[in-house]
Amino acid sequence: MYLVALLVWVSMTLAEDTFREDELSCPVATNGQPFPWDKMRLPQTVSPLHYDLLIHPNLTSLDFSGRVKIQVEVHEETNTIVLHSKDLNITKAALLGSAEGEGQVLKVLEYPAYQQIALVSDSMVLKKGGMYDIELEFVAKLSENFLGFYKSTYRTREGEERVLASTQFEPTSARAAFPCFDEPAFKANFSIRIRRESTHISISNMPKLKTLTLPDGLLEDQFDVTVKMSTYLVAFIVCDFLSISKNTGHGVKISVYTVPEKIAQAEFALDAAVRLLDFYDDYFDVPYPLPKQDLAAVPDFQSGAMENWGLITYRETALLFDPEKSSPSDKLDITTTIAHELAHQWFGNLVTMQWWNDLWLKEGFATFMEFVSVNITNPELQMKGYFLGACFSAMDVDSLSSSHPVSTPVENPAQIQEMYDDVSYEKGACILHMLREFLTPEEFKSGIVQYLKQYSYQSTVSADLWESLSSKQQSVDKLNIKAMMETWTLQEGFPLVTVEVKGRQVHLSQERYLKGEDTSETSGFLWHVPLTYVTSNSATVHRFLLKTKTDVLYLPEEADWVKFNVDMSGYYIVHYEGSGWDDLIALLKHNHTTLSSNDRASLINNAFQLVSVGKLPLDKALDLSLYLSRETEIMPVMEGFSELVPLHKLIEKRDMEELENQMKGYIMHLFGELIDRQTWTDSGSVSERMLRSYLLHFSCVNGHPACVSKATELFNKWKESDGNMSLPTDVSPAVFAVGARTEEGWDFLFEKYRKCLYTSLKSQMESALSRSPLAHKLKWMMEQSLEGSVMKTQDLPYVVTSVGRNPKGYKQAWDFLKTNWDLLVNKFGLGSYSIAHMVTSVTSQYSTREMLAEIRRFFSSLTAETGAELRCIQQALENVEENIRWMDKNLSILQAWLNKHHHQDDQTRLPELL
Repeated sequence: MYLVALLVWVSMTLAEDTFREDELSCPVATNGQPFPWDKMRLPQTVSPLHYDLLIHPNLTSLDFSGRVKIQVEVHEETNTIVLHSKDLNITKAALLGSAEGEGQVLKVLEYPAYQQIALVSDSMVLKKGGMYDIELEFVAKLSENFLGFYKSTYRTREGEERVLASTQFEPTSARAAFPCFDEPAFKANFSIRIRRESTHISISNMPKLKTLTLPDGLLEDQFDVTVKMSTYLVAFIVCDFLSISKNTGHGVKISVYTVPEKIAQAEFALDAAVRLLDFYDDYFDVPYPLPKQDLAAVPDFQSGAMENWGLITYRETALLFDPEKSSPSDKLDITTTIAHELAHQWFGNLVTMQWWNDLWLKEGFATFMEFVSVNITNPELQMKGYFLGACFSAMDVDSLSSSHPVSTPVENPAQIQEMYDDVSYEKGACILHMLREFLTPEEFKSGIVQYLKQYSYQSTVSADLWESLSSKQQSVDKLNIKAMMETWTLQEGFPLVTVEVKGRQVHLSQERYLKGEDTSETSGFLWHVPLTYVTSNSATVHRFLLKTKTDVLYLPEEADWVKFNVDMSGYYIVHYEGSGWDDLIALLKHNHTTLSSNDRASLINNAFQLVSVGKLPLDKALDLSLYLSRETEIMPVMEGFSELVPLHKLIEKRDMEELENQMKGYIMHLFGELIDRQTWTDSGSVSERMLRSYLLHFSCVNGHPACVSKATELFNKWKESDGNMSLPTDVSPAVFAVGARTEEGWDFLFEKYRKCLYTSLKSQMESALSRSPLAHKLKWMMEQSLEGSVMKTQDLPYVVTSVGRNPKGYKQAWDFLKTNWDLLVNKFGLGSYSIAHMVTSVTSQYSTREMLAEIRRFFSSLTAETGAELRCIQQALENVEENIRWMDKNLSILQAWLNKHHHQDDQTRLPELL
């Protein structure tokens, strides 16, 4: 799971505001008695060694009962044990394990504000160094959201609804399934038993040892004891899944579990998992410690996947693949998701961050290892541009004053949830990639192997990683890795490096890149920036470490042009003073392939980002974009769309039809030749096919006559075959998008969506349905996704954000978010990525002061408990403020430039969405 932080960020006030009153006085338990602990973090007086856990879910009454015996070690004399429990009814608590305390009933005090219980002995003291067993019995309802031990359902081909129960404990929801010490550093071993009916199976972290038949006819599955691990990694599922299995080269049994009717879609994931686990076993030089690894596709799942040790759970779209129905992007997404979760078996499971402030230690690493592993196990997926997208994504949020350092203090569950963002995941991965490229891949690998071996089954902080990497440096001029990397992890944001070439001298300076009017927030920031560059004279990559505000480096000889941040391997952007930009624009115009595709994409990105902070005029960035009419590579083409389409979307919501059509026409003009060269087939490499799919879809939804005509013809044929005709997977998104424009087409597509068993095909249909111009259908889709019977509630965030990008739906998406805010927070969780994604996406394309006031008014009406201080709200407001500034400054420049380079009458009037 993903992203990053530091010192004080806005949602820290969530804990302060919500709990300030309690902190001023002694907390009071639910029974009115004083609660003996007043901190959000558990005391260190005792720690767990072993859990013996019995769970019995009832899939008819939708509740469960359980019993847990926890062996604890006492570190300080006490008569109280404080641990976590959330929404559990504790029916019995006893102290076992010593002559004086055998079977002694413990008093249970509950403090729901901190999700804690205290077990108090009135008659004895637990002695330092002693071992004791505590036993608790409890009952609870299966959760109705996606956390804890929760209910999931699916429908068979015949329409029968079936129920299962699955877990999602990360980060703080194991406490909702059984009382426990629910912090990552409290590692222990777990012996798990599951009671079930004979029509179901159960699976958990470890292999099943045996099944007992109980007197009442129930079955009890008993699983082998786990390795020492954190509570958030415990998992169990009671279901009627089927599975397929293979062994890795190292003898680990890999199994993929899914609902019975989708088992044929499990083969691809199984083969990928076998390859990847073998790769990691060899690469890390630390054997995978369990005898098996299960991958389970759960019908209801909030995130993409969860790395529970030995039982990884996935959203169905992140695991299931059909060679005839799934697309190349599905193949890439599934493979990288499996790679991410398997990397966690080492980074996160074997070596765990001590506390959630260092979440990036596992999430940044797992994201980074997606690239390293898949690049070798699946070279056909062409991962060379992978980090480009990751870094651009992270920089979007890291360029705002509401960003946070990679490593940030957090306390309560909502703050912890907010850490799963682009900073912990993508920025974490990008700074690791930057370090690996600046050292050598070999030195970097040696350092992380040392880290894994030294800290196996332990908990770490960031400094432990820097120490391990430093110990493996070979060069005489050793880099101070800790000093360098703490400038990237302990302060938010990233540097803008300004370069001015004067003969052989290159004058360098750095400052924080920050959108917004308050320039005071850019002072006091300094990074150790590992610069890389190439010149017109040599493709050799040169290196220079910029550790001061300004510096000068010397080129071997004068050059016509210099390109810094080679392949965008560094987490910074570059501004070229003097003739620097003109030289690079001329190079792109006359011979763009002189630079790598990643370098071309990074120039497009950097130019438009520099417009936002007033370093580069908009017309200069647009001049650079002209070369794109000759571009064919996926990364620069997609980056061109990423910069130009949002400009069109801003204009679209200003009701400026003439300028809107001009901008749309310019984009179509730039890529028209490339679009016209696309075939309506599935031929070519993975990147060629992914680009084709995007271009055809873009062209069709923008009304390009040839595209619409072909897509309409194919949709009608598909409809006439009652959906049985096989469409090329690369073109089906475009075909479905055109088909969903009419009432009849939309209804037919939805009926096929409802019955479809192919997860990737279903996603394509859902996307087309949510981008239809039929406004009443869009509103209905959002309502049905929230209700959850016809459409899955897990897909609601995607539906809402997709409708929010739709010119016929963006107002409805905002209204839906406001109207259903409390329901959404209850379903997806305060601080969750799902909530953050909806908030920032639905508001991202507004650029008027009236809309800013409306957004601010709504979020100001919330309380701390309902999310008033969430970071995503600050991000949304900052984004709209930035849009307003951008439009005020650049709208007339854009109009003039388009008048000069692309008159409206040069292009066909194009309808609908972009």
